[in-house]
Amino acid sequence: MKHPTAPPAPAPARPSVAQRLLMQEDLNFLLTNRVPRIALTHAMGWYSKLQSPWLTRLSIAVWRWFTPLDLSEAEHTRFNSLYDCFTRRLKPGARPFDASEDVLCSPSDGIVGACGRIEGTRVWQAKGFPYTLQDLLGSEELAQRCANGHYVTLRLTSAMYHRFHAPADLTVDRVTYISGDTWNVNPIALKRVERLFCKNERAVIEARLKGCNAPVALVPVAAILVASIRLHFIDVLLHLRYRGPNVMPCQAAACKGDELGWFEHGSTIIMLVPQGFELAPGLGTGSPIRAGQPLWVASARGGPP
Repeated sequence: MKHPTAPPAPAPARPSVAQRLLMQEDLNFLLTNRVPRIALTHAMGWYSKLQSPWLTRLSIAVWRWFTPLDLSEAEHTRFNSLYDCFTRRLKPGARPFDASEDVLCSPSDGIVGACGRIEGTRVWQAKGFPYTLQDLLGSEELAQRCANGHYVTLRLTSAMYHRFHAPADLTVDRVTYISGDTWNVNPIALKRVERLFCKNERAVIEARLKGCNAPVALVPVAAILVASIRLHFIDVLLHLRYRGPNVMPCQAAACKGDELGWFEHGSTIIMLVPQGFELAPGLGTGSPIRAGQPLWVASARGGPP
């Protein structure tokens, strides 16, 4: 079956002065990492919740100096706080999910980063920077279940839609919250900080595909200024001050496209899938993708075991 490929990205707007400054790698790394990361993240969490429409409008105007924020798809465009803007819903139908049974959709908007075959339990965050599933997931058992499958890293920039969804019909069995640091997760940092994803705060969502019980894992990874991760199927707001319990069993069924949760800012989702899938045609490192578009398709060998 032929599946649609990701649409071409729109022509980029001319970057502002602030954006051009942040494109300088040394300066970007200095300003977004060699700072009190956790303190700034706590401060952003507090600031983003301030209820003030005029302050929010001013903050959004400043934000647009640094990133091409587009609110045209937002369900509402008047916000009482930055938090409301960060976690905005979209207009109904803005992110349709491919209904094909042999397709795993992208759980979020994002830019495809490192991707490919899991070598045993080793994956890559950037060229020359490997890490192990054991370190990422905090579980030897889950690492072995995901061994020799496939992985993809999706980077959500701060201007993107921050909610993430079920990539297929699945059952969530367990969530493991791992507190940690808040390194920036942009490509500049990924080329300089070894095992970065294994150091940052993250949630490991363990799930099984409906019908075949093949394991799928989603790992939302927080970063600097990401004050929390919210998951609908557990009654806990995951953030740097949350200390446990770290392992939260659950039996939550989700249909393809159901909203699973959100970040309060931009960050990363790592998706692990079993053997029998391959990256959708037209996708590779640097490709933009939207929630609901095909990300993985069953290979000619017949899909997952």
